[in-house]
Amino acid sequence: MPTTLEIKDLHVSIESKQILKGVNLKVAQGEIHAVMGPNGSGKSTLANTLMGHPKYKVDSGDILVNGESIIGMSPDLRARKGLFLAFQYPLEISGVPLAQFLRSAYRAVKGGEDKANSPAVKGGVGKANSPSPTGVGGEMISALAFKKKLEEKLKEVEMDPAFSKRYLNEGFSGGEKKRAEILQMAILEPAIAIMDETDSGLDIDAIRKVAEVVSSMAGPKMGVLLITHYQRILQYLKPQFVHIMVDGRIFQSGGIELAQLLEEKGYEWIEKEAVPTAS
Repeated sequence: MPTTLEIKDLHVSIESKQILKGVNLKVAQGEIHAVMGPNGSGKSTLANTLMGHPKYKVDSGDILVNGESIIGMSPDLRARKGLFLAFQYPLEISGVPLAQFLRSAYRAVKGGEDKANSPAVKGGVGKANSPSPTGVGGEMISALAFKKKLEEKLKEVEMDPAFSKRYLNEGFSGGEKKRAEILQMAILEPAIAIMDETDSGLDIDAIRKVAEVVSSMAGPKMGVLLITHYQRILQYLKPQFVHIMVDGRIFQSGGIELAQLLEEKGYEWIEKEAVPTAS
């Protein structure tokens, strides 16, 4: 069965101010959903709440992965459930090489799979449900296997291998930071990828490249919840479902034609229509 992320009547506040006012949405592996809306409509609040950011308080409602509530789970446990969040503003972390960060993240999220697929297990040294080989030998097997995986994924996202030796996002341009986020996504292979305005601050060429890479990863094994303010990225990453968020609610849902309508008319008309609903 495909992994499903279901949001049920979600109400969320920040410092006692209610931001989300009853969001309902369901995303499954293999689907691409776009959530659009004007500034301040609650899009980034939704993304951060889904991954368990402690700043956001769930007042009522639920978030389910395969029918199991993840309310109260820490972000790392949510990641192990198959969720991933690409940040709108990725942080710079000095002293931590990108490759080291990616390997630590991979082992934390995919540790069980890493053991089952390691050369030692396949060669009969261990069993899939036994601990990873310990000591220098086991560590080298794991390091070499990950190095190969990282090299493959760097090619997929068309990123210079030299970036893997640089500190995480330090000195990266806006486009390079977003590409590094997509690299993390490629490494972790989440069931549901949440992308919080990944296109913000990028020129059209960078948007096209990011969208092409994400589009190549989306499919039966990965669903995408793309949060965006603009229609332009949707020209390349074509969603089956488009949702318009206004004043903390999903006001209207449809297909790609809804995003095209927003491109033509802007958000003012839909905000006026939403006033009776939001009042």
